[in-house]
Order: sequence, then structure tokens, then C-alpha cells
Amino acid sequence: MLGVLLLGVLAPAGLGISPVAKLQSRGSQCVEYECFALFQGPLTFLDASSACESLQGHLMTVRSSVAADVISLLLSDDNSMNSRPWIGLQLPQGCGDPGHLGSLRGFQWVTGDNDTSYSRWARSNDQAAPLCGPLCVTVSTATAAAPGEPAWEEQQCETEADSFLCEFHFTTSCRPLAVDPRDPEAAHIFTTYQAPFGVRGADFQTLPVGSSAVVEPLGLNLVCRAQPGTSEGHWSWEATGAWDCSVENGGCEYLCNRSTGEPRCLCPSDTDLQADGRSCIKPLVSSCNDLCEHFCVNNPDVPGSYSCMCETGYQLAADQHRCEDVDDCKQGPNPCPQLCVNTKGGFECLCYEGYEFVDGECVELLDPCFGSNCEYQCQPVSPTEYRCICAEGFAPKPHEPHSCEMFCNESSCPADCDPNTPEFCHCPEGFILDEGAICVDIDECSQGECSAGSECRNLPGSYECICGPDTALVGQVTKDCDPIPVNKDNEDSGSGDSTVSTTPGFPTGPPSTKPVNSGVLIGTSIASLSLVVALLALLCHLRKKQGAARAQLEYKCASPAKEVVLQQVRTDRTLQKF
Repeated sequence: MLGVLLLGVLAPAGLGISPVAKLQSRGSQCVEYECFALFQGPLTFLDASSACESLQGHLMTVRSSVAADVISLLLSDDNSMNSRPWIGLQLPQGCGDPGHLGSLRGFQWVTGDNDTSYSRWARSNDQAAPLCGPLCVTVSTATAAAPGEPAWEEQQCETEADSFLCEFHFTTSCRPLAVDPRDPEAAHIFTTYQAPFGVRGADFQTLPVGSSAVVEPLGLNLVCRAQPGTSEGHWSWEATGAWDCSVENGGCEYLCNRSTGEPRCLCPSDTDLQADGRSCIKPLVSSCNDLCEHFCVNNPDVPGSYSCMCETGYQLAADQHRCEDVDDCKQGPNPCPQLCVNTKGGFECLCYEGYEFVDGECVELLDPCFGSNCEYQCQPVSPTEYRCICAEGFAPKPHEPHSCEMFCNESSCPADCDPNTPEFCHCPEGFILDEGAICVDIDECSQGECSAGSECRNLPGSYECICGPDTALVGQVTKDCDPIPVNKDNEDSGSGDSTVSTTPGFPTGPPSTKPVNSGVLIGTSIASLSLVVALLALLCHLRKKQGAARAQLEYKCASPAKEVVLQQVRTDRTLQKF
């Protein structure tokens, strides 16, 4: 059984001189970095919780079978086997069905959570009635279903339990002191430990950093200490040099020698004894760079000493030899204008979407349409490119993509009228204004646009000629099947005779007495008749439109944009013809 210590320091503010001042330790056990202690009551749940917190701990949580085994061990070491100590489990205010609230039945640990892989209730869910809080929990081996397994029992929190269990957490621990069994005096050496939470005893598996040890009859007082950044502590004392070699090797890192009478620490031949008289260190070589991760600087004032340095963007680790990366983005203030991304030994600056990193600054990207000369509207297509678009009924000019022209791919389309002067309307090329502000396609084939011997095909806003066998461009689709007319009357002329043009002009000499070819007369008559019919049709249309908006007759001419749209139609009809 562990020793007993009166804990008068346990009384927290608010409890005054209460039963807390009379608490006694009834046992303690440490496993790795966790310690558990059993304290004497009687105390209510709230007072027991305050007592644990005053020692920098909390009421014990039993989340695994390992913690349950610790309780069994502590209760078995206690003289009172009927002890029912508090554990850190409580049911908040309210009622609930214990069969539908998980293994903890709605209870929570004093740490504020309900995580557990273990539960051991004295009453099963089938026998338990709905519980109403607040309720707290004690453990007991008397009501356990299996021997040695403490069971959980619900209790009123105002009840005074005869004891309670505290739990403490530490980051570093020491092993119990090792005594050399070969020493004839070892049988007379015993050690008493005291943990930081006030419990004393001789039976510990581990002891948290800050624990003390008294070795009798040597009168040796040792303390568990640890270097920063390490998880394993070591026993030390204020004085330099070795203590008795039979206890923990005299504190020596390598070898404890007592052949001279006084204990003395020895180091390997390739190392030197440090100032504490117990630690060993390799001697300084001509170049100490092998000892440091980045750079090593010798200290000329202290022979054998040196200092390690790191590259920019790194800092010395806790061992003063390794170098670890510095998170530059968290050093503050932010080294970047917007976003900072840490890298090994440095950092990288990024910008928000829509910004570009230029000369250390995040600059907002310019609108690619800025400064464009689009006639109607500019549309961005990438951060650096744009295209001009036109209003409905208009299309970009093929050779001037910044400008727009009216476009119609139907037999009729709405006209473009001035909103301030509705009487003034405009139509695309190859269309004429009709009633109701509608642009109607002009049928060029009815105007005789194609020469004789060719087939004329009208298209929206244009036309095309399919050249026949009697034309110069047989089988081709064009707008002029006889681009260079030939004077048949001069076919027999010599190479020195010039070709006579059929273009009308003023006579340069007396009229020819040569008889006129009948084919020429027939062609002239047909052309004259067609012209008269066209003039009559135009006069009739203008008379019908009298008083309406001014129309502007625009005959069509071929344009690349229209030819692209109608290329498929032309190809299909040409294939049908041949």
C-alpha cells in the first residue's frame, strides 16, 4: 500500500476550511504520461471535482479497459473493499431513456464529451428505468458482475462519497530509479517518490516530470527533469558530478567509476565530460560543420565550444543543432499583399482571382475591352482577348470586324428604323423597304442579271448564275458567265486587228452599212423590253408606297459574309445540275 500524505493545500478558494483540507491519498498509479490517484472523502461530486482541479487535474474518466484495470488495482490496494469513489461522469439536467442514449446513457465526462470505448453499468438497460438528472456516478467492486471489475452506479450528486478518483496528464516522464543489484548495499537502499500532485509512495511505474525522489539511507534528493522538446526525462540534482554509483549509474551518461573512493563519471575516449560532470560531448574538430545541420561557428573565447546557425527562412530546433523551417506567413505582418503560401525556407505570394502579381504588388487585371473600337459592343473571350459583337439583325463586316452591317438570311426581315424618326428606315443590301417597316428581298433574276444561256438563282440578299454550255465559264457558279465578251464579227481578223468592244459609246466614224446580225437585233429587243418592264414595276411600287417612309433601293453585291452562309446551297444545286 502506498504512503499517506495530508494534503492541506487542496482547499480551493470558496471551500475555506472544509473537509478538503483533511483529504488523504489512498493510492496512486501512473501509466506512461497519465497518472491516477485515489483520495479519501467524504465529499460531494462538486467538491471532489474542485479538489482534483486544484491539483491541475480532473475527476477520472474511464474510457477503456486499461483505466478500469487501474481502478481495480487502486481499490484492491485499499483496505476498504467497499469503497465507492466518484468518477468524472455526470448526467445533465433533464430526463431520458437510457436504452436509446448510447453506452453512456446520456451521461457526459467532466471534460465535456462522451467519447468512450468502454462502459460497465451495475444495472442493464433492460432493468433501468428512465433517468432524470442531475445524476453522478460512483464505482464499486461490490456490485460488479465479474470479480475485480468495478461497476458504475448512478448517485445523487449531493451525496457524499467516501472517496474520489483524480486523473492527471503530463508530456514528459521518468522511469523509477534503477538500483544496481550487484551492490551489496542495494538491499538497504529504498526510494520514496513524490508526484507534482502531492501523492507520495514507493511503487510507481513512471513518474511525471517535476517529481522528486528521496533515496535512503544515502540522503540523496533527485528531481525528474527533461530538456525542452523531449518526451523522456532523466533524474538530476543541483550539484555537479556523480552521486552514488549504485543508484541510476550515479547519473553518468556513460560510466560511473568509484575505484578512487569518490564516484566519478567517465566518458568514451572520443568525447569530453561536460560542465555538469555527468554528460559527455564529442570534442571540437577542426571543422564543426559536421555537428550542425546548416552552419557551425567556433567560439574563440571558449575553447571547444561552438554555435549552430541556420540559413534564412529556418531557425534552430530545440536541440540547437538541427534547423527547422519558419512559417514566414505566420510571422506577421503578412509579407504578401494578398495571399501567402509557406515553402521550405521561404514563401510564395499569390493574388486573388482577377489580380496579377506584378513587381511585388497585386494589380487588378485590365478589362481586355478597354480601349477597343467596337462599333456596337465588346465581349471579352480571355484575360487578354476580345471580340466585337453586333446587335440583332447585324453582323460584323468581313474585312472590318469592328464595324457592323445589316444582315438578313431570310426572304424578309425587319428594317432598321430611326427611333426618333420612324419614317426613315434602312434595309440590307439586296433588300427593298416594303409596307410595315419590312425589308423584302429583291429578285435579281427577274431583272435579267444573268446573261443568256445561264441559269439564274435568287438568294436572300443576293443571286448567282449557273453558267450554261454557250457561256465562257461553262459549269461554274458566278455572277457573270461572260466576263470578256468576244466580237464574233471580227473572228477572222488578223493578229494586228484590235478587238472591238461591245460597250456602247459615241460613234467615231460614219455608221456601218454592214447588215446587222438578226441575233443581235433579237437580243437588243429582249433587253429593251426587260428594261421597260423593270421601270414599270418600279413606278408601280413607288406609287403604292406614296406617303410612306422613304425607301432606299439597294441592289445586292456579293460579300464574303453572305457567300459563306450560302456556299452550301450553291454546292448542292451545282451537284444537282451536273
